[in-house]
Amino acid sequence: MSNASNTRSNAESGNPASAPRNDAMKGMWKQKLGEAKLTWGKLTDDELLKLEGHAEKLTGLVQERYALTRDAAAQQVNTFYHKHFS
Repeated sequence: MSNASNTRSNAESGNPASAPRNDAMKGMWKQKLGEAKLTWGKLTDDELLKLEGHAEKLTGLVQERYALTRDAAAQQVNTFYHKHFS
């Protein structure tokens, strides 16, 4: 089987080749918890830890806690990620 076939098979089976990136993101997220806490002080440490770097979950939590529109919360999260993970 060729490499392209292996990649396609992994993605189709729910095991994308980018899975290690997710583990790396979780590790980086733990390092950035302090900055996230400074940015969104209304979020608890436990809430931030449980997010494990998932931008969509963070967006929803920011939207809820700060009574923002989805777009405004997403903009804050995107700005944070670009600043701290680029």
